[in-house]
Amino acid sequence: MKIGILGSGLMGGKLGQIWASEGHDVTFAYARSRTKLVRLASEAGARAGTITEAVAEADALLLAVHWSRTAEVLAEAGDLDGKIVLNCCIPLDAADRDLVVGRTSSGAEELQKLRPGARWVSAFSTTPSESFFPVHARKGQIEPPHVMIYGDDAGAKEVAFALASDVGFDPQDTGGLRNARYVEPFAMATVELAYVQPGPASWTYRFTKLR
Repeated sequence: MKIGILGSGLMGGKLGQIWASEGHDVTFAYARSRTKLVRLASEAGARAGTITEAVAEADALLLAVHWSRTAEVLAEAGDLDGKIVLNCCIPLDAADRDLVVGRTSSGAEELQKLRPGARWVSAFSTTPSESFFPVHARKGQIEPPHVMIYGDDAGAKEVAFALASDVGFDPQDTGGLRNARYVEPFAMATVELAYVQPGPASWTYRFTKLR
């Protein structure tokens, strides 16, 4: 699969590296410096390109930038009609402390309004990036960690499920995009568990239905 990574930070960088190692054709796009983009692509065995190039060639895109930069990236990306877009952005303020969208809407829903022709699906935002490499290293072991995936497009969800499985997660269908109103605040709780509480930040979760 051809995957365009719109963002070169911890989330996009690590997921792109893993997907490239799994045999996907990955293009990294958007970084504060071209040098960083080229270095990241070289280390991953992937390509570096512009947002326009990544969008044009991709079967699926990952939007992985700070909330404050989503409008800029989408402006360069164009209308995105028919494109599958995995969103892992949480609508955080500049201090990365508080949600700036919530209760009656969500970041995922606001992005959908900006590009209604795109096939949106949200994934990975409830798991710290520090967990990605350890989860991938343990791929195939019993009871892999869960990751919540939600959206209204069944086909886009299938693609997100497959890519999450490539990383080593057990994807969980968490309903429609509207459920982002509840999942995005949960992502804030994971920040407490991963980064504030003692221990490493490579925190994961697994839900259990008791019989």
